[in-house]
Order: sequence, then C-alpha cells, then structure tokens
Amino acid sequence: MPQQPKIPDAPSPEPLRFYGTTWVDHSQGYALRRAALGTGAVLAAIAGAFVLRFAYQGVVLADIGSWASILLVAAFAVCSALAFSRTLTHYGRRPTEREEAAESSMRSVRVVGFIGVLLAYAVRSCVEAPGEKLHRAEYEEALARHERQRSARTGNPAARKRKRKR
Repeated sequence: MPQQPKIPDAPSPEPLRFYGTTWVDHSQGYALRRAALGTGAVLAAIAGAFVLRFAYQGVVLADIGSWASILLVAAFAVCSALAFSRTLTHYGRRPTEREEAAESSMRSVRVVGFIGVLLAYAVRSCVEAPGEKLHRAEYEEALARHERQRSARTGNPAARKRKRKR
C-alpha cells in the first residue's frame, strides 16, 4: 500500500465518508470499520424491507385491487434493482457530464429503491471501502503527476553551465 507522502507540497488524498483518509494505508481500524458499515447497511436494508412490508399491508388493507399491490411490488423491485446496479457501478468510476444529467433524474428511483442502494454499499464493503478504488486511482495519478513535475524542476536553472560550442 502506498504511504502518505512526507513532502509538504504533495497532493493529499481525498477523504471518504466514514473512512477519512484511512483508506490510503488501511490504518486506524479500517477493516473493523468496513465490516461494521457493511453490516449496518445490511441491517438498514432489512429494516427498510420491514417498512415496505407494512406499506404493502396498508395497500392490501385498503382493498383497492390486486393490480395496485402488484404494481407496488413491481415498482419497488425495479427501483431497487436499478438503484443497486447504478450505485455499484458508480463506485468504480466518475460519471461523465452526460451521465451526470441522467443521474439527477434517477434520484427519485434511488429513493424508492433505497434497499438496492444499501445492499450495493454492503456488497462493496465486502471488497473495499465504497469508492476506494476510484479515489486510489485518482490519488496515485496525482502523486505520479506531482513526482514528474517535481523531478523536472530539480536544481537551479540559472546555475547550470552552458555547453560551449567549439
């Protein structure tokens, strides 16, 4: 794992929610925090499923027809599946401008399919901190860019001796 640079002007890692910058070197209880947050996401998804069950029972008690209960179940299932897949794919890459506009219209789908978002967070927590892969790639690229710029500026250019042509 790359260590945080000791150079004062080097780029600093972007903190992740709930992890800070511990994702860089996996220190300060990183693994325990990852396991706890993944478990918490699963427990929150289970609690959300119970809430949705009560909502479904309310629709059944209202006796508005079987089509409404079927539509409700289908809406939550489709929204959860879409939210799961979109959330999981966005942990690995930044959305383009075009995708960013589409994501703003998908907010309501993510709210309705919140169980999918929570399950995607839990699945990603099994592998790494959600968003760590993306942040690590960006951070390592910034470190490499900084090192290239730093190595290109070594020494005082005015003190260099010029080669004389004979």
